[in-house]
Amino acid sequence: MKGDLRHLVTEMAVIVLVAAAIGIAWNFRLLRDVWRGNPTAVPPAPRHETRTVQEPLPLGLMQVKELSASKEALVIDARDRDTFRKGHISGAVSLPLGVADRLIPEFAAKTPKEKLLIVYCNGYDCHDSKTLGRRLLAAGFTQVFVFEGGFPEWRDAGYPVTQGGP
Repeated sequence: MKGDLRHLVTEMAVIVLVAAAIGIAWNFRLLRDVWRGNPTAVPPAPRHETRTVQEPLPLGLMQVKELSASKEALVIDARDRDTFRKGHISGAVSLPLGVADRLIPEFAAKTPKEKLLIVYCNGYDCHDSKTLGRRLLAAGFTQVFVFEGGFPEWRDAGYPVTQGGP
């Protein structure tokens, strides 16, 4: 038992000494320069230009209802025009994602950049509202939010729905 312990300690000491020797050999120039008082400058890591993509923030049903009713926000439907005509949040404007690149400049010319915008589509599984929200932020709008529950949540809550439109 005592011999096993001595053997184990000897093996551990050999492993530590070998690791230290390898580390010293591997970093010899660096250690030599530090011991001489000449620390070597480490070149800065290459800078990768990162572009932050602004994300529209989510809003819940009650917030959308309050902002819509008080006319503090402009509600935007990101769904296609046919779906919009079949039913949309009362007071919403249609800005379909499929033609948004063409329509956003005209929309931006008529809408103040600081206007609070709420974008929605077909609910939680639909990402068109987030995509359109990003495009509106990229166009210079500063207050863009997404109603994640979208039209289904609004309709199911019994809030005002309108048919027809452009």
